[in-house]
Amino acid sequence: MSTLNVAAAQFVASIDWQENLETAAGLIKQAEADGTDLLVLPEGVLARFIEERERIREHAQPLDGPFVEGLRAATEGLSVTVVVGIHEKSGNDKPYNTLVVIKNGEITGLYRKLHLYDAFSQLESDNVTPADVVPELIDVNGFKVGLMTCYDVRFPELARLLTLQGADVLVLPAAWVKGPLKEHHWQTLVTARALENTVYVVASGECGQRNIGQSLIVDPLGVPLAQAGEEPATISAVVSAQRLTDARHRLPVLINRRFTVSPTPRPVEAVPTS
Repeated sequence: MSTLNVAAAQFVASIDWQENLETAAGLIKQAEADGTDLLVLPEGVLARFIEERERIREHAQPLDGPFVEGLRAATEGLSVTVVVGIHEKSGNDKPYNTLVVIKNGEITGLYRKLHLYDAFSQLESDNVTPADVVPELIDVNGFKVGLMTCYDVRFPELARLLTLQGADVLVLPAAWVKGPLKEHHWQTLVTARALENTVYVVASGECGQRNIGQSLIVDPLGVPLAQAGEEPATISAVVSAQRLTDARHRLPVLINRRFTVSPTPRPVEAVPTS
């Protein structure tokens, strides 16, 4: 296949997983009607708690729980591949921040977030267990897709590693928190990860009271193809195999590089408390 129809959809997640499931199912239905091959939904949309973030511990669900099962049912008989973020029960009281990939009722990929958002006075690690496994690429209609989540975009090693493993597209579900210069950071980082690796990036950002939205699709030469604002929206673009080939011919950074990237994550270090 020479092209791939991609979309990023953003919405406001509530504390009610059933409401969020209904919203996601509607977006999946519309994506299929639009001929979308790959739909990227935001990070952690099983339930969103603005002030009481510790509640994700009790509200997290296993992969065979009703939220993911509902998404699997929503994709049965469809051709669209869906990437969505949830909080998944782990072996302790802190869940994983997990991306689930679903197609035609089946889970076809999984990624548990490596880099937790312990920055800008936030401590995601207070309520989430960090993973230590680099995700495998998924195949979507012949294109190789790498999985990243929100804060991961600030760490160029993961994007480069996924690209060296063969990624044509990086997807980035996010819940990018509002704050001074944060919108600028988001646009700069998403664009940089695309340009420096000559890959497409499809970034879906949750919108609402806490998060900026601004979903963004960037091509392998850093050209923004589509961008949303602060309100619920779906953006779309066409990924082109020819554009990838041309970009990597004109800008052969993957060939010119002089350093390797280790596929083994460093051990998690304690976060300073003062």
